[in-house]
Amino acid sequence: MTDARAFFTDVVAMAPMAQGGNLPYRRLCREFGAELTCSEMVVADKLVKGGERPLMRHHPSEETFGIQLCGKRPETLAEGARMAVAQGARFVDLNFGCPIDLITRRGSGAALLKKPRKLAQLVATVREAIDVPLSVKIRSGWTEQRINAVDVAREAEAAGADAVVVHGRTRAQRYKKSADWSVIADVAEAVTIPVLGNGDIMTPWDLERRRRETRVRSFLIARGCLIKPWVFRELLTGEPWRPTVAERWAVMQRYFEFAREYFGDDEKGLGRCHRFVIWHLHFWHRWRDYTRADFDAHLPDSLIQRREDPREIDDAEERLLMSPDEADHEVIFERLVGGDHPGVGVGLERMISA
Repeated sequence: MTDARAFFTDVVAMAPMAQGGNLPYRRLCREFGAELTCSEMVVADKLVKGGERPLMRHHPSEETFGIQLCGKRPETLAEGARMAVAQGARFVDLNFGCPIDLITRRGSGAALLKKPRKLAQLVATVREAIDVPLSVKIRSGWTEQRINAVDVAREAEAAGADAVVVHGRTRAQRYKKSADWSVIADVAEAVTIPVLGNGDIMTPWDLERRRRETRVRSFLIARGCLIKPWVFRELLTGEPWRPTVAERWAVMQRYFEFAREYFGDDEKGLGRCHRFVIWHLHFWHRWRDYTRADFDAHLPDSLIQRREDPREIDDAEERLLMSPDEADHEVIFERLVGGDHPGVGVGLERMISA
């Protein structure tokens, strides 16, 4: 196995995510054990014209930071990859899985799943341009009638990719329904490069199940870490963490401090902190203290698909943290700004990695 392939072997990585993959949040997830972090998607055409530069910044703690690129022109994508490496990327990821219309209408992202040979040409051109590890992210196919992840992965491997990330949904599914891990398993059987499985991993039991049922040994975590950034510690130790209300406040406060350090504490900086904290609260409020019995009862779906919450909560602080109400999210933000909450002075050292 080459060193580049080893880079992607036996890792639990944080997925590249629009908005959710902002630098302060990556820093938080890195502290909780994310072994690889990656930028938000960078559009190569914009990058080479002078845009997108802020998306390539990373924190010194991100020792294994990568930059994800999207594009359909070989020369532009290759130039973008060279620029990414010059900015300190330890690896480059090519996004052939983005499902949004703005990208696919232009022939990029998941649209390239319909053109495996062109996709392979892009991979080969980038491979020639850089000497850092190169991964390729794909979906299971364009539609459920056009599942071709195995063929695309083989093309990517032959073109020089060091790893392939497989999101177990089609472009048509977007993020709906459960991820189909049988497709991910088929890809892992078909190629010799590492396969990073992506889809619906939120608990240690999800990871245990996928390791037992497939040959996949590396994993990419997306929504799971948006709901609870400490998921990486859980996945690495195999044990769930059940934070107290005060500890959940402390985690949010830590993120807010990272955001304020990055964006600034002037009016403009706090405005950006507000935007990101409110965005994250749409995921943070979904955390629940699930047990192994809950996991087993919800099979074959992952608990990440669960929405109902019949419990009555007596504690006012816990009700606030569980609330989906935007007004409550504003209250939480103001309390974070003022340091007025139960998490003040609560240490997270037992959960944060060195």
